[in-house]
Amino acid sequence: METDRDCYPKDFPQLQNDTFLRAARGEETEHVPVWCMRQAGRYLPEFRESRAGKDFFETCQTPAACCELTLQPLRRFPFDAAIIFSDILVVPQAMGMDVQMVAGKGPTFPEPLKEPEDLQRLRVKVDVGKELGYVFKAITLTRHKIEGKVPLIGFTGAPWTLMSYMIEGGGSNTHSKAKRWLYRHPEASHMLLRMLTDVIVEYLLGQVAAGAQALQVFESHAGILGPVEFKEFALPYLRDIARRVKDKLKEAGQDVPMIVFAKDGHYALEDLSQSHYEVVGLDWTIDPQSARERTGGKVSLQGNMDPCALYAPKERISDIVKKMLEGFGTRAYIANLGHGLYPDMDPESVGAFVEAVHTHSRQMIKQK
Repeated sequence: METDRDCYPKDFPQLQNDTFLRAARGEETEHVPVWCMRQAGRYLPEFRESRAGKDFFETCQTPAACCELTLQPLRRFPFDAAIIFSDILVVPQAMGMDVQMVAGKGPTFPEPLKEPEDLQRLRVKVDVGKELGYVFKAITLTRHKIEGKVPLIGFTGAPWTLMSYMIEGGGSNTHSKAKRWLYRHPEASHMLLRMLTDVIVEYLLGQVAAGAQALQVFESHAGILGPVEFKEFALPYLRDIARRVKDKLKEAGQDVPMIVFAKDGHYALEDLSQSHYEVVGLDWTIDPQSARERTGGKVSLQGNMDPCALYAPKERISDIVKKMLEGFGTRAYIANLGHGLYPDMDPESVGAFVEAVHTHSRQMIKQK
């Protein structure tokens, strides 16, 4: 039952479990916090049931549905954080692009950007409150309904990742159309990346105003770039986002931890650890100890279990988790998978993962 109170981003229930926020800031915790990317997902039968026969983006635009999907995994598992159910492609939509979710194909842009002059089709000034207000409403509603059990994470796609979707017209193995822009139209590429950055900054600030207690920036296509291109077309914008969001929040006396997750961007670990984010998310291609050494204690780390490890028998999951915790240590660490949960995963294996993180980390902290 939604009340009027649930629509206002104030008088939220008091937070009972701040383990995730403390770990993000590098503070001591009683156990290592854990959550999963795509924890609100198709691996849950109740998720599939809620989503049956409904258009994906229509669901994203329905605050009550997003709230319900965000809360479902928390009813099953003792996660230490929730992430709002939404999609990174709501940002290109807000900029005036048509995006559809096509069954068996995934996100599709019927009219992708082909040449630099296509940038004129995009909204120059986006009224984020008007175009993405449904995400803010979902966050506010969820903050009330979560009843302070765990913190709520807001998120966005990063500029390069969104740019690649907008030019490719959907998913791609090579991203050659988007990369062609970087090499042939560097100025137009920077122009688009700046436009995206401006919208993303406003979008993230709106999420915090609506009640988000942490923010994650997904640079899902980092691994498509080499180190040189990453430094030119991705890193400056990632830094700019964190710096501008933090400066604005500081003015309001707010401090919200930010996570950057650059999938397959292990060549950029040192740079990412000096980019104004409190937490660097890691995929499974990075060795925990070397990640610690290369980031030099400047940031907390998040990740990095191979999602496919969840196909292992439960006792094996426990061993894999233990080894991962030994690699990272229990301080300034948030357990997670190195990517999102897959639709065919067994919910019980997810439960085994969460339980193993809590059990092993508690023992390790006690033995210190």
